[in-house]
Amino acid sequence: MAELAAFETKLGYSFNDKRLLETAFTHRSYLNENRAAGREHNERLEFLGDAVLELVVTEFLYAKYPEKPEGELTAFRAALVNTQSIADAGTKLGINEYLMLSKGESKDVGRARLIILANAFEALIGALYLDSGYETAKKFIADQLFHKTDDVVANRLWQDAKSKLQEVAQEKNGITPTYQVMSQTGPDHDKVFLIGAFIGTEKLAIGEGRSKQEAEQDAAQKALIAKGW
Repeated sequence: MAELAAFETKLGYSFNDKRLLETAFTHRSYLNENRAAGREHNERLEFLGDAVLELVVTEFLYAKYPEKPEGELTAFRAALVNTQSIADAGTKLGINEYLMLSKGESKDVGRARLIILANAFEALIGALYLDSGYETAKKFIADQLFHKTDDVVANRLWQDAKSKLQEVAQEKNGITPTYQVMSQTGPDHDKVFLIGAFIGTEKLAIGEGRSKQEAEQDAAQKALIAKGW
């Protein structure tokens, strides 16, 4: 637990129940290779942390933008708590150094690692909530994410990538983008989709995600970058 003690120092918080922090950073794949008695993976904590994160961010946005309608607030929230945003926050915290992964997962540095990192960030929120309550979890989320809000709003980062790609493609080319499933792998409960974004017959980019919607958004985001839009 010495390594996790270093993380607590960085976090500025000492857990009463150290097992919660350990669990937050334990990926399912690690337990498949290291079947230690009494250990569990972080998926239940992630489930809890996701709900706390959504409530905290919703409460913050509701107070910050009293004039904004529900639809825009929903879009702002989605931009603040999407996989990329919270994985970036997790990277800045150095969570990557403490993740307990299988040998195979530890080599992955692509989209799959982003998802693992985002899930661990949510699991950490769940751990803080269980260890010390709502206010502690809220302070952590505020410190890690709230500073991004003005940039999200000012630069329209809240507009989802598919909507933005459609808007620009119609403006520049008079064509609505289409999406095509290139492949899907994995069992039903853990599928990974590869989806291509097209304008006419031109393939702009391929996105990856755990659902078709997520893969389409990833493809659209990559397409915007590829086209310089």
